[in-house]
Amino acid sequence: MIRILVVEDNEDQKKSVTDYLRRHGFESDGASSVMEAYDYLYERSYSLVVSDIMMDKLDGFDLAQSIREMDKDIPIIFTSARSDLSAKSEGFRIGIDDYLVKPFDLEELVMRINALLRRADIKEKKHIGAGDMEMDEEERSLSISGEAIALTRREFDILYKMLSYPKKTFARSLLREEFWSAESDASLRSVDILMARLRGKISSSCSVSIATVHGLGYKLVIDEKKDNA
Repeated sequence: MIRILVVEDNEDQKKSVTDYLRRHGFESDGASSVMEAYDYLYERSYSLVVSDIMMDKLDGFDLAQSIREMDKDIPIIFTSARSDLSAKSEGFRIGIDDYLVKPFDLEELVMRINALLRRADIKEKKHIGAGDMEMDEEERSLSISGEAIALTRREFDILYKMLSYPKKTFARSLLREEFWSAESDASLRSVDILMARLRGKISSSCSVSIATVHGLGYKLVIDEKKDNA
């Protein structure tokens, strides 16, 4: 299922867009601010982001810049009442993929979303990689330098999430909440044990490693020297 994040501070507009996307087969979450959007992006993986520009405090430009620092490939569509060339130019400079001027037709929005998803090949296969590590969500597979590595379902889900946001620190408590069921009595130690297992499965020669951020959690680190070796 394709999941789309809609960032819009106008509640009626946000509801209209998210409801329309759901009727057309997408999973859709709505955020009313950039800070709320960050919370969603931290907790879930999205295939595409639709964002307004003009919002209080942080705006769509700030959001797009942050997303591009985490993920250079996820499609971003700006929707805005601003039709001036300077706004469009700034958006595309940051790295957005499309721009719709308000008011826009919701059917046109869906057509543009489908075009971007086809271009990104997200509908066919969810494939990500960094350095010599590659993961395929559809096949639920991990390979390092072409060698297949066996993972449990939970190991795969956590590593895939981390690889989707390299260099981002994931708190141990949030990893536990997302990847262990609510009924589970898993402790933070369970997270540490799983990370130790993952480290054992990732070769020391791999250009991607799991680093401990003391007092916080874990993040993936890409060794560019190994990657270029």
